[in-house]
Amino acid sequence: MKRWLPHPLLTPTLTVVWLLLNNTLAPGHIVLGIMLGWAIPRFTLAFWPNQVRIYRPISLLRFAGVFLFDVLVANVAVARLVLAGPKALNPLFVHVPLDLTNDLALSLLANTICLTPGTVSAHLSADQRVLLVHALDCTDPDELVRSIKLRFEKPLREIFEC
Repeated sequence: MKRWLPHPLLTPTLTVVWLLLNNTLAPGHIVLGIMLGWAIPRFTLAFWPNQVRIYRPISLLRFAGVFLFDVLVANVAVARLVLAGPKALNPLFVHVPLDLTNDLALSLLANTICLTPGTVSAHLSADQRVLLVHALDCTDPDELVRSIKLRFEKPLREIFEC
């Protein structure tokens, strides 16, 4: 069974993402979404070295909600900064010490930071213990580090690390 449905949670997730991207519930798109949701995990199985384990699914839902809220708030903040002009910007690089050890969690953290407007993950140290983050507007680097660790890293540790 695991060979034919290697990632049971990824299949419906990919199906829903397909339907959202196409903005339709047409029967053909539903069937295509299910087929893609099954085929992508099935044919990329060799690229997944370890089985993905989600220890706290409720924390994953909470993380998604926090992320979506932060994206919304950051979009408004970045729009204000753009309208205020370049003198309003206070760009800064910040080193964020990491407690994560799971490769997938590290990847999700870096991508979450990149997808949040106004911040970009610039570099992960070779030992995967420090992430360099560029912020478009940062007056308090310690607060940025605290925010990333509390809002993103801590939930990812709960979700992917026991």
